[in-house]
Amino acid sequence: MTTLSAERLTIGYEERTIVQDLDLDFIPGQITAIIGPNGCGKSTILKTMARLHTATSGSIYLDGKMIHQTPAKEVAKKLAILPQAPEAPDGLTVYELISYGRTPHQSGFSLLKKHDREMIEWAMNVTGLTDLQNQAVDTLSGGQRQRAWIAMSIAQETDLLMLDEPTTYLDLAHQLEVLQLLERINQEDGRTIIMVIHDLNQASRFAHQLVALKNGKIVKQGSAEQVMDPVVLKQVFNIDTEIVADPRTGKPAMISYDLIK
Repeated sequence: MTTLSAERLTIGYEERTIVQDLDLDFIPGQITAIIGPNGCGKSTILKTMARLHTATSGSIYLDGKMIHQTPAKEVAKKLAILPQAPEAPDGLTVYELISYGRTPHQSGFSLLKKHDREMIEWAMNVTGLTDLQNQAVDTLSGGQRQRAWIAMSIAQETDLLMLDEPTTYLDLAHQLEVLQLLERINQEDGRTIIMVIHDLNQASRFAHQLVALKNGKIVKQGSAEQVMDPVVLKQVFNIDTEIVADPRTGKPAMISYDLIK
């Protein structure tokens, strides 16, 4: 199972340092949610660890090898990333979008092989998109469109899937739809999932592990019970919270909060 970790990672843009001396390990086979206030470095860390942004210093290890010394195609066979609010070209069908996930497994402009088509069919089935495969992506609802992008990512056939705010711009029903899909992919297929998410209760409900960040540093990393704690949330978000056990899931849930003045 693919492993991903960072050691003494420092990340910045031009003269501004966003993250400094970060050590971070993701547990294979689990769902990890990265939480924290806006501008704390969540998306930056995700992009850097997926090799979409270059770190100022430090090391990222994919299966024990430094990721920047690993060929891009080899990385793409182990790690897939879905950025925030991706856009597809006008008229591109669901099937065509999902087929892009097979690119790392192809040579040049070769045609899809039998296994490629099997993986595309599997991804459409898992995400409930088989009946929509010939429909243009830009005509889908928000939830359907996000499922199509997730289908493309899982068709890539990687052990590790990273998502940057996968529920952004979705209503509550579609947020739940997407998160339950990711949960099912994790449980049934054993994929490691790392996601940046804003909703603390959703993070608590769906993730095995939470990483709470502030100013580019880890304040707390652990289970929902360890991170969804009034003391931790006060330090991370500067809010006074009341936490109870969700009567449906037993997981910690925030039922009220207020700014600390």
